[in-house]
Amino acid sequence: MSSTAAEIARTFRDGAGRATATLARSFGDLDLAEEMVQEAFAVALERWPSSGIPPSPVGWIVTTARNRAIDRVRRESTRDERQRESVRLHGRDALEPDSDPDAAPDAPMDPAAVLDDQLRLVFTCCHPALALPTRVALTLRLVGGLQTAEIARAFLVPEPTMAQRLVRAKHKIRAAGIPYRVPAIDELPERLQGVLAVLYLVFNEGYVASSGDAVGREDLARESIRLTRGLVECLPNEPEVQGLLALQLLTESRRAARVADDGALVLLRDQDRGRWDRVLVAEGQSIVRACLRRNAPGPYQIQAAIAAVHADAERAQDTDWSQIVALYDHLLAIAPTPIVALNRAIAVGELGDPAAALALLDGLALDSYHLYHAARADLLARLGRIDGALAALAQAIALTQNGAELRLLHARREGLRGGASNGRAQAHEPG
Repeated sequence: MSSTAAEIARTFRDGAGRATATLARSFGDLDLAEEMVQEAFAVALERWPSSGIPPSPVGWIVTTARNRAIDRVRRESTRDERQRESVRLHGRDALEPDSDPDAAPDAPMDPAAVLDDQLRLVFTCCHPALALPTRVALTLRLVGGLQTAEIARAFLVPEPTMAQRLVRAKHKIRAAGIPYRVPAIDELPERLQGVLAVLYLVFNEGYVASSGDAVGREDLARESIRLTRGLVECLPNEPEVQGLLALQLLTESRRAARVADDGALVLLRDQDRGRWDRVLVAEGQSIVRACLRRNAPGPYQIQAAIAAVHADAERAQDTDWSQIVALYDHLLAIAPTPIVALNRAIAVGELGDPAAALALLDGLALDSYHLYHAARADLLARLGRIDGALAALAQAIALTQNGAELRLLHARREGLRGGASNGRAQAHEPG
């Protein structure tokens, strides 16, 4: 790939979402916005190799896309009232037949306006009227700028299937009259939780893939972090947005240490912490400290604080498990989910009481969750109940679709059969 083509590809990944958001706000039509941005990038591929990359590549894309959209509206302005209104809003002189739809000045975009447009688009893609998997896919496509083929691979479906899902989602937005706006103040807390849930799901899929042979998808994790950073810029006074970013950064900091040279998954307690990304750790811990000063704790902030405690320990054996249990107590009080209870029980076990931890686990309704059975297996093995541990591992193996996790579970089972406990109970992500 030439340097210009590579730069255009980077511009698309970094700027397609911003350009689409701006066009969507201007014309109120997601299909038109996305199509015109795609056309603008096609023009860039044709022109930039000879003319050079403009000083403001994304601004060039937006202006080219807007000009083409105006030209499209002019030609089809009799189709419906919404398009006629777009003509009125953009002015008649911009729609003269001899205007050049590709004439794009090198004007930089207004950062504040761009952030506002992106925020509108994020909340539109994450509207509760859409199914959660659809919200994730639409956010990756329209806000993140991922290609349909990339999203299809993440969801393990054929590209045409994903393309149809995206088309149906955009049609539903139009048919249901889902507003392209930031929710009102009284709606924001509930709606923001939905947006954060989408970004968290994208990150988790990138960090621990739900299926496939690879441990995770670094591109998805990186994309989720980028989108969360954008949301922080848009909503700088929302501590839970800050908390999610801190949680992502502290978790992502471990990526290089969580896979051995032979491709085997390395559990958190066995990782070489010298390989953790200390730049990400420092940024994540700084955000956690800022969240603590706000004194408005929420689930993502508390999870980030737990990750920060892990990062504080130079060695696994130095981990302050009593502090982690206390944080899980706080988290369980405001987010009483079985997964939180599972992680608290594991922390109790790490304090030296596997029997108490097992009693806590046995009261949870998590029979379909593979890491629940893996945690039970570890605790049972530590109590010398090897047959029970092997049975729990068999259940975990039957429920696991990630190849790296499967190999780890099989290795642990072989270790138990050989008379040694291989590994210890872990939190809901293995490293």
